[in-house]
Amino acid sequence: MLKNYLRSAVRNITRHKFISFINIFGLTIGLTCCMLILIYIVNELSYDKYNTNARDVYRVTRSFNTVDGAQTLFLGSIAPPFAPLLKNEFPDIKKITRLRGNGVISMRYKDKLLNENGSYFADENFVDVFTVKTIEGDPKTALSDPFTVMMTEDMARKYFGNEDPMNKEIRLGNRFNFKVTGIYKPFPANAHLHPEMLLSFITLKDSTLYGDKQLHTNWGNNDFYTYMLLPPNYNIEHMESLFPGFLDKYVHFPGQPGNFRESQNSKLHIQKLLDIHLHSHLDSEIEANGDIKRVYIFSAIALFILLIACINYMNLSTARSALRAREIGIRKVIGAQRKEIITQFLSESVLITFFSLILALVLTWLLIPFINGLSNLGLNFSSLYQPGLLLTILILPFFIGILSGIYPALFMSSFKPVKVLKGILKIGTGGISFRKVLVVVQFSVSIVLIVATTIVFQQLSYIQQKSLGFDKEHVITMSNPFSNSQFETFKNEVTKNAGVKEMGRSSRIPSGRLLDDRDISVFEGSKSQPVKADVKYVNTDYGFIPTFGMKMAAGRNFSRDFGTDSNNYVINTAAAKVLGWKTSENAIGKDLAYGGVRGKVIGVVNDFHFESMHQSIIPLLFRMPGHNNSGGENYDRLSIKIAGNNINSSINTIQQAWQKLQPETPFEYTFLDERFQKLYDSEQQQGHLFTIFSFIAIFIACLGLFGLSAFTISQRIKEIGVRKVLGASIPQIVTELSKDFLKLVLIASVIALPVAWYAMSKWLLDFAFRISIQWWVFVMAGVIALVIAFVTISFQSIKAATANPVKSLRSE
Repeated sequence: MLKNYLRSAVRNITRHKFISFINIFGLTIGLTCCMLILIYIVNELSYDKYNTNARDVYRVTRSFNTVDGAQTLFLGSIAPPFAPLLKNEFPDIKKITRLRGNGVISMRYKDKLLNENGSYFADENFVDVFTVKTIEGDPKTALSDPFTVMMTEDMARKYFGNEDPMNKEIRLGNRFNFKVTGIYKPFPANAHLHPEMLLSFITLKDSTLYGDKQLHTNWGNNDFYTYMLLPPNYNIEHMESLFPGFLDKYVHFPGQPGNFRESQNSKLHIQKLLDIHLHSHLDSEIEANGDIKRVYIFSAIALFILLIACINYMNLSTARSALRAREIGIRKVIGAQRKEIITQFLSESVLITFFSLILALVLTWLLIPFINGLSNLGLNFSSLYQPGLLLTILILPFFIGILSGIYPALFMSSFKPVKVLKGILKIGTGGISFRKVLVVVQFSVSIVLIVATTIVFQQLSYIQQKSLGFDKEHVITMSNPFSNSQFETFKNEVTKNAGVKEMGRSSRIPSGRLLDDRDISVFEGSKSQPVKADVKYVNTDYGFIPTFGMKMAAGRNFSRDFGTDSNNYVINTAAAKVLGWKTSENAIGKDLAYGGVRGKVIGVVNDFHFESMHQSIIPLLFRMPGHNNSGGENYDRLSIKIAGNNINSSINTIQQAWQKLQPETPFEYTFLDERFQKLYDSEQQQGHLFTIFSFIAIFIACLGLFGLSAFTISQRIKEIGVRKVLGASIPQIVTELSKDFLKLVLIASVIALPVAWYAMSKWLLDFAFRISIQWWVFVMAGVIALVIAFVTISFQSIKAATANPVKSLRSE
C-alpha cells in the first residue's frame, strides 16, 4: 500500500512540474532559513553547558542604590573579601572561586613582545568549578604557587613555537616573570569567558601587585568575578534572603556612622551560570553577551517563514484541485475510502517536504560561511549533530508535510464523485476564502519584516549621525604606561609634529561605561548637604577636554595656571541640575565634596554622550587625581587628537616616541570612532539578518502568488478571450486579473502595520536616544508589498492579456 502511495505521489509530482517546482523550491528556502536559525538558537542556548557542573554553578553579583532605593549600578563582579567570608558563612557552598581580569598587558619571551588581553588571576580551585581540559601539568596544583601561569595551547604555540613551554618563564608587564605550570585547551566558543592565561591568584598577595591586606579589606574594588559551586537543587532564594544580614555583619567603611548598614547601600545577588549569556546585561560583564529577546525574535521569524512556505503548498494544492477532481472521482467510484485519499495526498506532501529538507540541509551547509561573514556569529553546521536534534529533523518532514497537506487533503477528498464525473464540480467559496486568508497571512508577515528592517536601519543611521557633543574624528586612544614625568617627555616629543593637535589622559574614555562613583554633597556656607544623586566620575588631566573638543557651558577647564585645580571639579550640565543649580553659571564657584574631598566647581561642560545611545546622559564629574591618588586611581588611558591630512606621519611620530620611552610595551592604538561603531555591532548584525529574512519572506510569498495567479488565470483564459473580442484593452484586462490579489495585499497591510508599530516601539525602548516612528515607513512598506505583488501577478496577466483570443475560444 505504501509503495503504491509513493509511486502515485511521484507520478503526480512529475505530471505537474511547475506547481511541484514552486512547492519544493519554496519549502527548501523556508526550511533553509529554519535550519540556519535553528543552528543559531542551539548555539545560543548551549553556552557554558560544556562545564561538568554547569547546573550547579552560580555567579555572585552586586548592585548599588541610592538612599531612597534607586539602583545606580549593577555589577557582575564583587569585592575580593566576599569569597572567603561567604565560604565561611554558608558551609553548604562546596567551592568558591575568584577571577580577576588583568587588562591589556605586554608579554615577552625572548624576542617575542606582544600585548595580550586575555589573562586572568584565578584561584587554584578554579578547575574544580569550571571544566578546564588540561593537556600538560596537574590542574589541581598548577596555580597553587605565586607567579605561576597556565595558558592555552594556542598561546603556548604563539610564544614558544615548537619548544616545550612547561617550566619556562614568560615576562608580564616588563615587571614579573611567571613560570608555565600547565597547558589547557581553549575554552569553547559557547563559553561566556575565554581566558587565554590563568595566573595564580595567590600572586596578588604581593604588595607591588595588589596586597594581602587589600584582598581582605578592600570593599570598594568590585573587580573580582566570583563563582560558587552549590549542591544540586539548592535553595538560592533562601541564601539571597540572608545576604542583607551578611553585608551588615562584615562590610564596613572608615568614617561611616555607627548606625549605617551596608544593606542600605548595596545588595548581593545570585545568578545561574547558564543564565549569564542570554539573560545577563550587567554593567561589568566579562564579555559581550547574547540576548534571549533576539532568540525569541529569530525563532518567530523562522516559524513565520516556514508558515509562508506551508501556505504556498496549501494554496497551490487546493488551487489545482480541479485538475485532480476526475482522478479523485474515479478512485471513489472504484471503492477508495476518504481516509485512503487523505493518506494519498498526505504522502505526496511528506515526500515533497522530505526532498525539500535534503536540499535545505545542503543549502544550509553551503550558506553558513556567508552568514558568518555577514553577521560574525560563528555558526557551525556540526551544531545539528545531536541525537535529539537529528531525530527532530528527521521527524520534521512528517510534521510539516501533514501541516501543509492536511487542508488540501481534506478539501479534495470531500469531492462528490457524481458531480466530478458529470463535470459540474464547482470549487466552493469556502475554499476560495481560505486561500485568500492564507495569502493575507503571507503578506502580513512580509510587511512586518519590511517595516522592522527599515526602522532598524533608521535607528542605526540616527545613532551614527547624531552629534555626540564632542569631536570623535581623528582621535586615537591607547593604554597609558607613562609616569607623570615620562608623559611630559612623551608629549614634548610628540607635539613636535604639527599633525598632533592635543593630548589628554583619563581613567576612562568615551565609548566605555561609566562605573565609578562616590558620595557627593554640596555646601551652603560651612554646612554640607548630602545629595541623593548618582554622579559618576572620570579622572582627567588638563588636556582631556581640549582633546575631545568638548564645549564649556560655563566656567573653565583645569589649568596649569591654577595650582589649586587639583582640588577642584568640572561637571556636566546634567550634574549641575541634579545638584540643585538652575543654570550652569549658578554652579561656578560653588563648593561640593566628592568622596569626602571638598573643592570648587570651576567649570561646567555641555552634556555629551560618553556611553552608547542605549544609555541616557548621566551626571558626570571630572577631577584631577593628584589629591586622592592613594586609592591607586590614575590615568589609565591616553587620547591624542591628530590632524586628518597626514594621519600616517602623526602616528609614526607617536610610535617612535612611544618605543623610545617604553621599549618593553608594544605600541597599539585604536581610533575612537571605530570604538563607537563597535558599540552597535549587535544592531548591525540584526539589521543585516532582518534584511535577508525580509527578502526571503517576500520572495517565498511572491513565489506562491506567482503560481496561484498563473493557475487562476489559466482557469479564466476563455473569459479573457471573450473580453478581448468585446474590445477590452490590455491594461483593462491586466487590472481585472490583478485587482483581487492586490486587495488581499491591502488587507494584509492594514493587519500588519499595527503589529509592526507595536513590535518596533518595544524594540526602540532599548535605546535611551531613539527615532520617532514615522507614518511614511508604513506607507512605504505597504507600497513595496503592493508593487512587488503587482509585478509578480503582471507577468502572468500580461502574458494572458496579449495572447491570441482565437486560441482560447477555438474549443467553444
